[in-house]
Amino acid sequence: MDTLIAITSIYLFILIGYTVKKLFRDDINERTLILLSVYFLQPILTFWGLTRVSINNDLLYVPAIYLAVIISVLMLLIFIAKYFFENEQDKSIFIVSSLIGNTGNLSIPLGIALFGESSVPYTSIINIANIFFIYTVGIYFYAKSSFSIKESIRSMVRIPIIWFALVALLFNHFQIKIHPQINLVLEMGSYAAIVIQLIILGVYLSKITLKEHDYKLSLSVSFVKLFVLPAVGVVFALFSGLSHEISIILIISLFAPLAVTNVNIAALYNCKPSSVAGVILMSSFLFLFLIYFDLEIVKSIFS
Repeated sequence: MDTLIAITSIYLFILIGYTVKKLFRDDINERTLILLSVYFLQPILTFWGLTRVSINNDLLYVPAIYLAVIISVLMLLIFIAKYFFENEQDKSIFIVSSLIGNTGNLSIPLGIALFGESSVPYTSIINIANIFFIYTVGIYFYAKSSFSIKESIRSMVRIPIIWFALVALLFNHFQIKIHPQINLVLEMGSYAAIVIQLIILGVYLSKITLKEHDYKLSLSVSFVKLFVLPAVGVVFALFSGLSHEISIILIISLFAPLAVTNVNIAALYNCKPSSVAGVILMSSFLFLFLIYFDLEIVKSIFS
């Protein structure tokens, strides 16, 4: 029941964004929402999230495995992308979006629904690893499709979320206390960031037509995200020595559908944001039908 409520809430805000864009069309400037999210609200969300969880050496092992899985599949996708796609933007979308999951808005509440609050430190630390991947490797590939390598690297440096994350880690390491009222403001900004992200996805989904939808790209990305990535994760988890519960949490984070952040970055660097929104829609739709069966399979493997 809790899982159903969490997923329903997420899709409610996506529907709001979709409806608003359909009703008001040119009056809604999605790029304004993108800039507001990427340069202001997302840094607040990152800082707030990274200062809420106590980071220790035991916790660091889990995101290390998560990144090992992501990087392993990344190498594979870089190699095979040239055989599947000719367009450079399609290659970038295929390579990056296949690996960037919704580890924050979906994995954290899903982990709570399945294992209670004991899962929060692990889902949160995995989300941190995902954030660093998104705003380094992710930005590089999305920008690379339209800009030079030098400009792509410069784009990574200019994104404030990385710097906010580093400052937050320093706060966490030195256990610097944040005043309750300041923390309240950060919390408000963080929830606003989540809502705006989901609305942005809905806005871009409103532009998609069934005739123009790139089914090859969507199905390719969805196959990697929902089958290849968790399968590789299972192999790594079996040889990692993680407990059964933490192994399942890791796999949940890997097969979470595509993150809305993909649309933000694709729009920021003019890398077919509407196509990316369509890919997210496809992966999210398939995820709803597969999640129950995936969980049962994963539980049987690690039981």
